[in-house]
Amino acid sequence: MDQNTLIENCKKLLLDSRLLEKKAQIQTIEKESEGESFWRQEDSKAKMQLLSSLQKEVKVLENLERKSLDLQVAIELDLDEDVVSITRILEKLFKEAELKQYLSGKYDRSYAILSIHPGQGGTEAMDWAEMIKRMYQRYFERKNWKYRFVGEIRGEDAGIKEAVFEIEEEYAYGYLKGEQGTHRLVRQSPFNADSLRQTSFALVEVLPILDQQNDIEIKDGDLQWNFTRAGGAGGQSVNKTSSAVELTHVPSNITVKCREERSQIQNRERAMKMLKAKLAKIEEERFENELQKAKGTHQNASWGTQIRNYVLHPYQLVKDTRTEVETNQTGEVLDGDLDQFVLSFIHYGKN
Repeated sequence: MDQNTLIENCKKLLLDSRLLEKKAQIQTIEKESEGESFWRQEDSKAKMQLLSSLQKEVKVLENLERKSLDLQVAIELDLDEDVVSITRILEKLFKEAELKQYLSGKYDRSYAILSIHPGQGGTEAMDWAEMIKRMYQRYFERKNWKYRFVGEIRGEDAGIKEAVFEIEEEYAYGYLKGEQGTHRLVRQSPFNADSLRQTSFALVEVLPILDQQNDIEIKDGDLQWNFTRAGGAGGQSVNKTSSAVELTHVPSNITVKCREERSQIQNRERAMKMLKAKLAKIEEERFENELQKAKGTHQNASWGTQIRNYVLHPYQLVKDTRTEVETNQTGEVLDGDLDQFVLSFIHYGKN
């Protein structure tokens, strides 16, 4: 875009961003934190996290505002070299601020849980699920995101039956929620002597990690708990206590299973976290569906269908079925180069 259009777009974004409101919110939290009683409140940690988030956001917006004014002055004074250099910086700042504006959903700021499950197809599907696991792990590393590999269940011969990550990065859920759905692979089978072409599927699930002050309420009477021994490798590794947890939410019929932690208490806490995340996701999808109906469109907002094809044979292509973004750099994609797909879906979801 030309410089004048860029300046106008920056002005509009700054207006829509409610910069003054965010600054006032920062002052309010800072003032509250000066009182001794603040740190005894249950929500003090959540408020300080919000303060940190707002401060980062305001810093980006203030930089955008300042550079926009600098560009305007450089244009008026015909400082051609300055116009070129400031435009380059301003375009980068604008894209960063615009992206944060797009990530304005109820849970978009949240940390995320990403889990991977093979579809039908036995060893082929489990091997594909492991490839998907590595792809996302490399993506987190490329982004310098803080993440924790919670654990996995290995397949009998190869691959995995399940893998779970927790991404402890602000806006992780907003970035990753569009990755939820079925990922389809077409390749020559490494498990077949004739190297026949094989189609495999893996399911990716993305959930927000909710803070303690979330509005998801669960009644104790709606929960059914079941405790079993977590499997071990044998010998001293066998778990001799009933630490594995299976939790069912009766009204929604949602069941979550947790066996990654050593203690029953830890697995209970993780099961409750997973259940609240799943209920929040359902509520978000319900809202998105209602929004799409109001717009008069038929876009599926559940992200539960096939979202991307990865073709390794007879040609090389990765293509998103929703945004139509595609690349023949399949090796790079499987090595975690996912931003072109992630960012295009974020923009697509707002159109």
